[in-house]
Amino acid sequence: MTPREEREELEKMLLRPGATLACRSKGRVAAEEPCALRTCFQRDADRISYSKAFRRLKHKTQVFLSPEGDHYRTRMTHTLEVSRIARSIARALRLSEDLTEAIALGHDLGHTPFGHAGERALRGICPGGFSHNEQSLRVVDRLEKEGRGLNLTLEVRDGILCHTGEKLPDTPEGRVVRLSDRIAYVNHDTDDAIRAGILREEDIPENVRGTLGNSFSERIDTVIRDVVSSSGPDISMSLPVAWAMDEFRSFMFEAVYRNPKAKSEESKVEGILAGLYEKYVSDVGLLPEDYRHVAEEEGAARAVCDYIAGMTDQYAVQQYSRLFIPGGWSR
Repeated sequence: MTPREEREELEKMLLRPGATLACRSKGRVAAEEPCALRTCFQRDADRISYSKAFRRLKHKTQVFLSPEGDHYRTRMTHTLEVSRIARSIARALRLSEDLTEAIALGHDLGHTPFGHAGERALRGICPGGFSHNEQSLRVVDRLEKEGRGLNLTLEVRDGILCHTGEKLPDTPEGRVVRLSDRIAYVNHDTDDAIRAGILREEDIPENVRGTLGNSFSERIDTVIRDVVSSSGPDISMSLPVAWAMDEFRSFMFEAVYRNPKAKSEESKVEGILAGLYEKYVSDVGLLPEDYRHVAEEEGAARAVCDYIAGMTDQYAVQQYSRLFIPGGWSR
């Protein structure tokens, strides 16, 4: 047997009933010859990790725009933390770690520059609106590899699309990532807010600290252990931990996500992205060649939305400055 076939046979013995076996994947949109070394889900995780969209995540905002300091989370570090939490849960529950990892690594590929402020701005600008989960799927299906896409498995595509929104993922691995995303951002955004002086540990509601713990690591450990012990056929938390997490999330919205001090620069985001959008729609010749092809096939608005969504924070500011800020005169 090949190493891939050996791994597939091992999964049949190790994974729990209901877990997603690589050998029983629903396949890809375009059929491919299997890899001799890697399962289909391992290949997907590699394809995402090597993509241009994944590399750009290191320069995209998580919560704080262009923070001064090296230790604040970016969209990439958020993605990696989601991946670690999700893999810990998947391993303990005897689910497919490879599928879980691939979904986690790809779940935010479509996120905009400037975090959720950028997403809100594009939602109001782009015809038909904008959702980062739908854009993440579009990135892997349509935009990567010069328009050929990554041709991921249907299970990974489903997990990426359904990591947020009303529809739950079809696989237990996808539901692990969906839950891990919330576990990660509520906890690590708190850690960043404390580092930034927006919060103090004692500001966190007493019920939350009493149920989840009095430090970042305690809270992560509590929730992971609770998900592992509470999950049966479905992936879930116990009621006390779920209530504490809901209270924690509500507290973070009031104390951080809508905090004027933390969000003082976000009022400028809409103007930057709206200006870029109008400029590029009026002259698609300014777009890179890949996006000009999208404009020819799907219209200027779609191509411009794709281009702006893929920008890093720094690149969006640079392009706005280049297009709208007068340069110094030189002879």
